[in-house]
Amino acid sequence: MQTASSFFIMALLMIVAACTTPMERADNLIQNAGWEWRLFSTDKFDIATAAPPHSVGQTLWIYIEGDGNAYLTPTRPSSDPTPKDPVGLRLALEHPHPEDAVAYLARPCQYAAHSYKNMCTKNYWTNDRYSPEIITSTNLVINSLKTEAQAQNIVLVGYSGGGALAVLIAAQRPDVSRLITVVADLDTSYWTQNNGLSPLDGSINPASVASNLGNIPQVHFTGQDDTTVGTDVAKSFLLKLPKNTPVRLIEEPHFDHYCCWVDIWPELANQARIQFQDKQAQELKGLY
Repeated sequence: MQTASSFFIMALLMIVAACTTPMERADNLIQNAGWEWRLFSTDKFDIATAAPPHSVGQTLWIYIEGDGNAYLTPTRPSSDPTPKDPVGLRLALEHPHPEDAVAYLARPCQYAAHSYKNMCTKNYWTNDRYSPEIITSTNLVINSLKTEAQAQNIVLVGYSGGGALAVLIAAQRPDVSRLITVVADLDTSYWTQNNGLSPLDGSINPASVASNLGNIPQVHFTGQDDTTVGTDVAKSFLLKLPKNTPVRLIEEPHFDHYCCWVDIWPELANQARIQFQDKQAQELKGLY
């Protein structure tokens, strides 16, 4: 039986947790995992990354964070896009194969409150979140991560908006051996129109580059109960891929936009490692 003092301690711990900042929460996750923060500077942005020390390998798995705390309300942008719950980071920390080279990539302006460059204005985590300059700067950091890991190819894993960015990056790189997204807004035109959202006029729609992704094996995870980005958004994207693209769409029952991807990520990541030996054999049931 719990005593009154134990209840007090639990309540105090909950209060302390609620008072920590997004940066402090991410720091705790990074430190507890034995990882290290790095901040890369490009011409336009400072971009935060994290990785285990001396993480090297032929293939580098890069986990890209979601849009984070982009809005305070549906119409009011935040002043800092750093995620309150860094799902992308937590997925990276649950990567099931310690022998892999792994890195976490935050989005421009996240976790960089004290080193914002002039380009870090609110439009870059709202309307222009997938703009050419965002894609270019992120690509430059990926180049650096790949060089440090001594990798020959990369696997891109993107959570939510990080999945949209992963698609746009994969379309420009010859070294992406696999593309994995989790509840990603893969067709932003379809997504905004069908949800009554303002169009992302300053961004490139990931679906517009689908024709360039026919040779990249892909796994796209969606949640059956996701009311933020439904499975229909992923299906709209898949319909734009070239015929016989090696792709799998996996809809998890009872999952939504946040729950419960981290809980079973090792299992899902292992599913995503399946090799696509025969493009002709891939099934796109219900899509055509």
